[in-house]
Amino acid sequence: MKSHFPVSTVLVLGVMSVFLIASGCINTQATEKVSLTPSPTADLTPNAPSSPSSAPADRIEVFHFHPTQQCYSCKTLGAYAEKTINESFSGEVESGRLIFRHVNIYLPENAELVKKYGVTGSSLWIGLYNASGFSKEENVNVWYKIDNETEYKTYLKGVIEKRLNGT
Repeated sequence: MKSHFPVSTVLVLGVMSVFLIASGCINTQATEKVSLTPSPTADLTPNAPSSPSSAPADRIEVFHFHPTQQCYSCKTLGAYAEKTINESFSGEVESGRLIFRHVNIYLPENAELVKKYGVTGSSLWIGLYNASGFSKEENVNVWYKIDNETEYKTYLKGVIEKRLNGT
């Protein structure tokens, strides 16, 4: 039986897949099926924290977790998050109430933090410390906004403000 794809096409696709897996842009450890496109009626509010609490935050951590080699989207995700925090929350950063970091998931010095958050690939996580303790959430909705910096920053600013105020 004759193949419908030339050997060169199959080889190129195979090499690209290996590169994306090795760079961390494709999460090979995922156990859930995830839709890459939200449905028209999908709720695009961020995922609920792991321990729901309506108390205002004593401290918030925003981490852009990434592999050593990053694709354009991964770099953009982190750059927009950093800009949002620097432009909108400088007072909270100066006081230590809000922390932002880019965290390479493959560096040994970050292993404990990666384990604490349960990170498996490039992602944006928010850790919340308040009277109820610690909770964490991965915000996947920012990925849908990386093609529009203003929309991304407005969205993330709103999420962080809600976490700071306990709403």
